[in-house]
Amino acid sequence: MTEIQDAARQLANLYNQSFGGKPKGRYRMASKQVRELLGRKRLYEDDVRMLTRACLEEGIVLIDMDSFFVALSANAFVNYRRVSADALTNAKKPDRA
Repeated sequence: MTEIQDAARQLANLYNQSFGGKPKGRYRMASKQVRELLGRKRLYEDDVRMLTRACLEEGIVLIDMDSFFVALSANAFVNYRRVSADALTNAKKPDRA
């Protein structure tokens, strides 16, 4: 298993642990912590892309917010409303007051 896969598994395990006053769930972590997790002095675009993909394999969506990362369960998005073709077309039209 690679260091990226190990890190993704650790982030997925962290999702199910109790900390910060919550029994489990979404969290954020500083870019510095992600660098430390990967054993890197810098995070490159490839590092972030590979970690993001590995996290998806573990059921976690990892979002790079520049100075920190957010981790959410992929299942959190299942019940989001779907966009229809009509809704997308209507979104292009300017609102008339």
